[in-house]
Amino acid sequence: MLSLSQSATDPAFVQDPYRFYARARQGGDGARDLFFWQDYALPMAVSYRAVNTLLRDRRFGRAPLTPRAVPDHLAPFYAVEAHSMLELDGPRHARLRALTLRAFTSRRIARLAPEIAALAHGLIDAFPASGPFDLIPAFAQRIPIVVICRLLGVPEDMADQLLDWSHAMVAMYQARRDRALEERAVAATQDFVAFMRAYVEERRARPADDLITELIAAEEAGEKLSTDELITTCILLLNAGHEATVHAMANAVKLLLEEDARAALLAPETREAALEETLRLDPPLHLFTRFAHEEAELFGHRFAPGDEVGLLLAAANRDPARWEAPDRFDPARPQRSHLSFGAGAHFCIGAPLARLELATALPILLERCPALALAAPPEYADLYHFHGLSRLMVTC
Repeated sequence: MLSLSQSATDPAFVQDPYRFYARARQGGDGARDLFFWQDYALPMAVSYRAVNTLLRDRRFGRAPLTPRAVPDHLAPFYAVEAHSMLELDGPRHARLRALTLRAFTSRRIARLAPEIAALAHGLIDAFPASGPFDLIPAFAQRIPIVVICRLLGVPEDMADQLLDWSHAMVAMYQARRDRALEERAVAATQDFVAFMRAYVEERRARPADDLITELIAAEEAGEKLSTDELITTCILLLNAGHEATVHAMANAVKLLLEEDARAALLAPETREAALEETLRLDPPLHLFTRFAHEEAELFGHRFAPGDEVGLLLAAANRDPARWEAPDRFDPARPQRSHLSFGAGAHFCIGAPLARLELATALPILLERCPALALAAPPEYADLYHFHGLSRLMVTC
């Protein structure tokens, strides 16, 4: 197996990880499915067929066979993670997912479209009259956080606080993680849990037309979410959904402006293909991991029970074995499923909401701002395993 070294915090990699992925996927002996990333000390799946297979293979899961030792200072963070469907497998994962989907229905999501449209218009009305501004806090960041507040039934004046907690917690999954980031994440976790616990208890006493009330009421085969499971599910919906959608929206605008592809997004008949192409070409999440739960021989490698493997979603999305000229933005290409939202049992539960936000807000942005243009070269932030811009300076 090819062995490569590449720091995930190296500035050149942060700005363009795709060159490294291409190097890992292609060598003198032909296309590769797996390589060994020395900096992570893990085998990594880099082809579409390998990533897709490992996401769907029930012999692999999110949870390690042997629970990892948790340092005392991180105990509050991992106490919440212990109830997250993102980190669970088997019957408990299926139960949590089924209960959540009973509340997080396609009907409830579809009802949000007019609110997303009105929110987009309101944010555009507040854009500066002249001069460059950062589109991320002015637009891309506000839509997902306000939508999730409304969905959960949390007061919108809590949006900035929720953002702070979310950023602090998500930093636990970034390559730049250090002790200071860990301590901020734990403090944010404790504050977020305390807030959500009080809010859940309030909704138990006074139900409303919101997702928290629906989650409280959701029942599957006589089972309901415990308070700890409900709190963690709400935190997961905010953190995972919000962080990824912000990056997806900003990355999409960057691509559309660089490629002068406004027309493809504005035309109803090509809108969906254009949006899916932005998600394929520059997705918000690049790396996910799985553990072998039993012995498996795949792609010339033997996985023993307990072995961990990395899945490079963004590399799979640019596999030339699946897409012709995969590094080119081409909204007219024949559409094939990508892996930006994962696949299999852990397929992203928030994908329909993310797609709705993109499909609703971005056409409004481009229609209302026909002169929208980049005011400075966009730069990606040091966020890996996420991949998102530090700022997106534009003129309108």
